[in-house]
Amino acid sequence: MPNASQADNTNGVKVVGILDGRVALVTGGGAGIGRAAALALIREGAKVAIADINRKAGERTLRMIESTDGDGIFLETDVSDAAEVKKMVRTTVNAYGRLDCAVNNAGIFRGINSPTHRCTEKTWDAVMQVNLKGVWLCMKYELPQMLKQGRGAIVNMSSIAGLVGLEDLSAYAASKHGVVGLTKSAALEYARQGIRVNAVCPGSINRPTVRGDKVWTVEKPDDGLHPMGRFCTAEEVAEAVVWLCSDAASFVTGHTLVVDGGRTAQ
Repeated sequence: MPNASQADNTNGVKVVGILDGRVALVTGGGAGIGRAAALALIREGAKVAIADINRKAGERTLRMIESTDGDGIFLETDVSDAAEVKKMVRTTVNAYGRLDCAVNNAGIFRGINSPTHRCTEKTWDAVMQVNLKGVWLCMKYELPQMLKQGRGAIVNMSSIAGLVGLEDLSAYAASKHGVVGLTKSAALEYARQGIRVNAVCPGSINRPTVRGDKVWTVEKPDDGLHPMGRFCTAEEVAEAVVWLCSDAASFVTGHTLVVDGGRTAQ
């Protein structure tokens, strides 16, 4: 079934996206899932604030939005810093007057491959600061605005590592399990106040690599773990994010939506 922006427009009727007029905030919007989510939200009619610690990457996403005549702003933000997160939310609301959807996607993955006893304290703290504390801080400052409005939708980015254990990724798995627990607890706390809180758990992603001003995407071979025989794309995850932000998911909260080609079904 096509979404609103893909519907037939042969009668000259203006096509309205399923998020038309809404305001969304996407952290980690400079590349990968964050960028794909920002572009998908724009496609569906939302105004989007992109936050990323990488200015060049974030501004690149903003240029992509502007090339489609979308309405967006970029906010350089470190999600592990409370003052910066507070400013990020305040600036978004000042720019657009409200906050309807928040996609708390910023996270780190590289440099953490090691057995548990070899994981350094520095690595553990860095992963938790961004992947778990960062999501909590974002919700901490997003929720008061949504409570004022009486509605809102939050999507936290977890991972299949938030559902199962993965060898040599103990810090990452612990942080992503934490995101799932945080999501479920918040969903219960705000269910009667018009705010839905869900998580998305992607499988392995065909991740882009940022080098200077260029983004390189390398097709990775199937690792033999995904029944569908390939890795997930950022765009496929973005479609799950859009659905959870929309009224089509109006009775969905506290849910972890798995987008992994059947990997965790085995």
